[in-house]
Amino acid sequence: MEDKSGAQVHSRILTSTPGEEATFVLFIYHQICRAEFEHLNDEDAPKPIIDRSFPHCWQAEILARPPLILPPRRFIYPQAAEEVERGALEVLIRLDSSNAQPFLATCALGFRDPAVPTGLWSTPDPEEICAVAGGYAYLIHTEAPERFTMIAYRPVLQIRSVVEQSLLLFVGHHSILAWGREGQAWESGKLSDEGITINGIERGILRGTGWEMMSDCETPFAMDLRNGTLLRAGSS
Repeated sequence: MEDKSGAQVHSRILTSTPGEEATFVLFIYHQICRAEFEHLNDEDAPKPIIDRSFPHCWQAEILARPPLILPPRRFIYPQAAEEVERGALEVLIRLDSSNAQPFLATCALGFRDPAVPTGLWSTPDPEEICAVAGGYAYLIHTEAPERFTMIAYRPVLQIRSVVEQSLLLFVGHHSILAWGREGQAWESGKLSDEGITINGIERGILRGTGWEMMSDCETPFAMDLRNGTLLRAGSS
């Protein structure tokens, strides 16, 4: 027998009590509902972003689902996550100039929300890859995949590559964190009570707006990308 999603449902001859039959029917109903729900989520999910703006020495492919036969090298991020495979981002990563085997990176999903990003970014460090799963951002060292950093913003709302300044910017609800070749370069102070808009970046200066709760209005700001210093706030 097939359910509406095309999944095979194994039937059996019901020779048990009415109570057991009702339990089995309820189980089948739940399986069908779950299949339809997951199928709907797959269709509605936004396409992952792939940004290779920085030079890199790896190749990466996002898999639709875990391979039937897992590769010998598999790493789960974060390591302490529970039920990480449900909705996780599965990424197969290969190194360009190494004899090391490819490895599978399984990244726990943050939020099932199209407002938060999912995808892959190169970073200022050619050996590092940034994988983002529903707003949860993981920076993974491809030569030593056991080494990784999870960005504290949960979720990250936007990622911007600023090649001229060798920075990868992570935008949260209230502030911005900059990641450089050696790791975290700086983190801004509070720029907004809820939500940041980046209007443009020119000559190393980031201009944007943040929402101020007390005045209930958008407040412009300008920031020096060299160190995250706020140059001007509250002026147009």
